[in-house]
Amino acid sequence: MKAIVAVDEKWGIGKNNDLLFSIPEDMKFFRQTTSNKVVVMGANTLRSFPNGNPLKNRINVVLSTTLNRDDCIIVRTVDDLLKEIKKYPAENVYVVGGAKLYKTLLPYCESVLVTKVFANGNAEVFFENLDNLEGWKCVDESEQLESNGYLFKFTTYKNFNVKNF
Repeated sequence: MKAIVAVDEKWGIGKNNDLLFSIPEDMKFFRQTTSNKVVVMGANTLRSFPNGNPLKNRINVVLSTTLNRDDCIIVRTVDDLLKEIKKYPAENVYVVGGAKLYKTLLPYCESVLVTKVFANGNAEVFFENLDNLEGWKCVDESEQLESNGYLFKFTTYKNFNVKNF
């Protein structure tokens, strides 16, 4: 399993249940990476999508104790979520948010695709700073890019202590 996230310079990921930045290249990268794959999220992340709809061309798995919908797979507990995730090839599963779910599932992720934006998004919620987390290492980094007035890099972090479930 992997996670995919865009962070600001303080590892912030969101504010007002929305993304911090609008970067077309990052959105394209997200679409290309997760299309025809399994995306795992919490209820607030689902609500943050356009019209609160699941992402097209993906299997959407949502952890929620209250949601009832037919257009995605709803699981009620982390244990049920892990059982559901096991049904799919690990390389096809991407955790896409929010902050609580990232924190819960990060130990089980073999890697995280991090778009690092060199700006302060005044975030309210944060991702773990993988540069300071034991067992994690940045193993790939793109050149610095620019889009919509923002400088950013695509990076890949590898977990050297993946927890089994």
